[in-house]
Amino acid sequence: MPSTSPRLPTREYRAARAAVAALFLTNGAILANLLPRYPQIKADLGLSNAQYGLAVAAFPSGAMVAGLAAGALIRRFRSSRVAVAGTLLTSLGMLVAGLASSWWVLAVSLFFAGGMDAITDVAQNSHGLRVQRLYGRSILNSFHAVWSIGAVVGGLMGGLAAGLNVHRGLHLGFSAMLFAGVSLMALRYTIPGPEPVVTVEPEAAAAHQGSALARRQPTGRGRIWLIFAALVLIAVGGILVEDAGMTWAAVYLSGTLGATAAVASFGFVALVGAQFVGRLLGDGMVDRFGQRAVARAGGATTALGMSAALLFPSIPGTIAGFALAGFGVATLVPAAMHGADELPGLSAGTGLTVVSWLMRLGFLASPPLVGLVADNVGLRVGLLGVPLAGTIVVLLSGVLATVRAPATAPGGQGPSLPQPH
Repeated sequence: MPSTSPRLPTREYRAARAAVAALFLTNGAILANLLPRYPQIKADLGLSNAQYGLAVAAFPSGAMVAGLAAGALIRRFRSSRVAVAGTLLTSLGMLVAGLASSWWVLAVSLFFAGGMDAITDVAQNSHGLRVQRLYGRSILNSFHAVWSIGAVVGGLMGGLAAGLNVHRGLHLGFSAMLFAGVSLMALRYTIPGPEPVVTVEPEAAAAHQGSALARRQPTGRGRIWLIFAALVLIAVGGILVEDAGMTWAAVYLSGTLGATAAVASFGFVALVGAQFVGRLLGDGMVDRFGQRAVARAGGATTALGMSAALLFPSIPGTIAGFALAGFGVATLVPAAMHGADELPGLSAGTGLTVVSWLMRLGFLASPPLVGLVADNVGLRVGLLGVPLAGTIVVLLSGVLATVRAPATAPGGQGPSLPQPH
């Protein structure tokens, strides 16, 4: 095969990449700013644990209801505009939630914020994929790494404001204005023009995916939907591992293994920290080895790491197991989004929208399922879902691309930016 030297991105490409990174940063920071204020909101409203849980559950419920509208909105108004509008509306919902005077106001505002966040999530990933195609190499994982940075920044802001007893309206109002301003500034540097409409023949898509599964299936839409189902399962596998760290790591370490509260917190910290590192390294690994090999190695790392931690339980081993799981799943969600967005026969944004929606369904379903197993046979058994998810990823990763195929314009000069707004 002829070798090609990598194209150097132009100033416009770099500006567009920075703009998308800013949108990911604001999304993570806006959400995380409210989390440290939850205990105070619960106490001020006099909510029981059940009432509080139902109110917080309104956020993912809103995401489930509104998330499927993202594709149509992107096709109508552009991914960049939808992402920025969703950011502004999510900020508004968070502000109202922070100032809620009753359970109903809290629940409705979180439901609204969750819906807007789901739309923002799809739109910013869609625009990130547009920029990635211009670069002709993988950069999507770096955007998700920046989201993690934003979440840390927002959490620190919220924690500091709560510690200093800053009024929630002042704190969240400042957060809303700050990150709304960042997103509006970023809009100026996003890719202009309508969303691209690319027609890809199923045979060409199968060749690009390099999918053994695709080659075994009959030509047509049935094969495409089988690939899509596999991509959804890969994304959900990553989500299940993330949720295990968020929901159960501290509970398992403190309750089953007897760790102190401070030490127990390191389970989640290890998972998120390793995931951040994996995302920083992910784009280079994908460009060098292809999505399939990276996902397969990540699934194996997750399965083997957590299996060893559960078979030979110890506090250090469990923390290391969660770290290996976080590193292993770091690239799975971006890989599934990229694969779904390039499937032929689907309108622009449809594959990405449905994958994102079903991922959130995984977030809703995972905690009660693990809890049900834990109540009956113990949390150690319930956490076997983590190595199981890694094994499923290994088995299904054949639907992912073997190599990253750079997009080129006619003549091999690389893609051109659309005309200005």
